[in-house]
Amino acid sequence: MDEVRDLVAQLVAIESTNPDLDASGTGEAKVAEFVGNWLSAAGIEVQTQIAAEGRPNVIGIVRGTGGGRSLMLNAHMDTVSAGKMIGPFVPRVEGDRMYGRGAYDMKASLAAIMLTARDLVGAGLAGDVLVTAVADEEFASIGTQAIVKEYRADACIITEPTGLTLCLAHKGFAWATIETHGVAAHGSLPDQGVDAIAAMGPVLTAIADLDQRLRAGNGHPLLMTGSVHASLIDGGTELSTYPDHCRVQIERRTVPGETRELITGELTDLADRYGAIATIGIDREPFEIAPEHPFVAAFQATVTDIRGIAAEVEGAFGWMDSALTSAAGIPTLIYGPIGEGAHADVEWVDLPSVQTCRQVYGAFARGWCDE
Repeated sequence: MDEVRDLVAQLVAIESTNPDLDASGTGEAKVAEFVGNWLSAAGIEVQTQIAAEGRPNVIGIVRGTGGGRSLMLNAHMDTVSAGKMIGPFVPRVEGDRMYGRGAYDMKASLAAIMLTARDLVGAGLAGDVLVTAVADEEFASIGTQAIVKEYRADACIITEPTGLTLCLAHKGFAWATIETHGVAAHGSLPDQGVDAIAAMGPVLTAIADLDQRLRAGNGHPLLMTGSVHASLIDGGTELSTYPDHCRVQIERRTVPGETRELITGELTDLADRYGAIATIGIDREPFEIAPEHPFVAAFQATVTDIRGIAAEVEGAFGWMDSALTSAAGIPTLIYGPIGEGAHADVEWVDLPSVQTCRQVYGAFARGWCDE
């Protein structure tokens, strides 16, 4: 436990705010240097991969003797901004909890997999264990996108905090824009002006209707249904001018089986009905793995051996890098420690649960990589 507490504290103390979320953030370079040096000092082979300029990934590899299955343990190094948090990079322990930005999301998990890798040095496993400490999960996930282009494994554990439950599915999302166009004219000339904002009214109603239909449909057993909402709207130039444009930005949350093609057709048809134009932007696939998958069954057996009880199975509504590793053909599940406050002004992680994760990851690797 002392090792867990000390390593989590060291990681929290290194500011690694994602600069794409907060321009004052310095990114992952400093924490990546710490992680690489720590792994190297533990006798672990270290490789560095540049996901983008100034945005490194660190890969620690515990080499096996050959012939066994490989395992990837993944955690991200970046955090969101400190917001209104007091002393965000001064780790504070109260009882079993450590407070600080990133303690829960997800430097505790990073500490757990670093310690797991060190525990496995000299264990004589047949297969390799890869610790992938990645950049940019909180924005565009360029870190894990780079990882899956160059590194393979027979299974992957995304160590996002799950409260020691076993997460086997999460939603995806797509961001889209719908635009209406009018004719600019002085506000005193209604015969000449066409109001693009008013034209957006029926589009907004149609978005709400679509959301109701989606949520009334047959849901996923762990994730319920897809949804859609209008997130941002803008248009016009000044009070006494008819607006010649209006734009609404939309988020469409997806469940397994809902594809980019389906969403494109859905939103294009909606926009066309009202003479508007829909454009689909970034999208991220949902994720799921079958509860009966051999990887899941083996991991659940390990949890039961270590904790004396099976892990509860759940789905997550937020998106994670598991969708990327799964899409790359790597069987993936999500399991991590207890805590609260991801992206909030008070964030903490339960240190005994971090130690439990370390034990579970290590015990699973010993069984998995020797077969």
